[in-house]
Amino acid sequence: MMTDQIEDIERSVVKERASAFYEPLSAWWDENARDFPWRFGKTSSWGVLISEVMSQQTPMSRVLPYWNTWMSVWPEPADLARATPAEVITAWGTLGYPRRALRLRECAQTIVKRHNGKVPSTYEELTALPGIGDYTASAVLSFYFHQRITVIDTNIRRVLSRSVEGTESLGGSATVQEKKIANLALPDDTHASVIWNQATMELGATVCTAKNPLCDDCPLQEKCVFLAAGKPGLGQKRTRPRQSFTGTNRQVRGLILKALRSNISHKLEYSDVQKIWDNHAQLDECIASLDEDGLIVIGKNHAIALP
Repeated sequence: MMTDQIEDIERSVVKERASAFYEPLSAWWDENARDFPWRFGKTSSWGVLISEVMSQQTPMSRVLPYWNTWMSVWPEPADLARATPAEVITAWGTLGYPRRALRLRECAQTIVKRHNGKVPSTYEELTALPGIGDYTASAVLSFYFHQRITVIDTNIRRVLSRSVEGTESLGGSATVQEKKIANLALPDDTHASVIWNQATMELGATVCTAKNPLCDDCPLQEKCVFLAAGKPGLGQKRTRPRQSFTGTNRQVRGLILKALRSNISHKLEYSDVQKIWDNHAQLDECIASLDEDGLIVIGKNHAIALP
């Protein structure tokens, strides 16, 4: 059989299986979707964008209080554009990857300069904004602007890999095959595509979880290829050593920023900084990297401050 014929068969199988999943998945979404303030038309395109940036590698439940604070202080891009770096770093708190806070501020400034303070509604314009990649742009276009576009995150990849292909998703960056499956699975109808993206992501976050999927509660269980095959390789990940957080530069950087956020002046003398971590060589390395990332400024006698 010719290769293109095999590919045609694979394409039809994926579309057939995904099509069969839509109705039960949609019904499940209607009954079980968590009621976050950035869902169901309750916020602006800016609010959706903020939520998507914050929730990357962070559970939505943990994002909620930070999102509420940001939206109360900076409800529009113009508001955040006027904020100081110190203010946004402080408000970012312990969300992790604090560079995202500064990129959001840069994003807001660009929206004000190029788009009259309004979040743009095309993929090309969104991905041209600082800190906005394929996932965030696609999510904003689907969830707020209700456009038909494939959204691919870890949860969606896991649900599709399991239910459609019958294999475990190994994490890491999306593979060519995973992108192909996601594109084929997306319903042709625009309204249905929005529900599909939201529901599939929610299912992966709450039911089809990485280590302990709740298959008995899953709306796809009757036709899930992964479940039928006995859940082969459940929880398997790509063979890559996982570094413990304790003792890492990431931990030390976080401690430094926490100390700066807690100080009313957002400044620390070097003698006070040295009390944060016993390994001063590692401490200095982290100070240098924070300075390079624009998250702190180094002053006289090695004192540090939020920018």
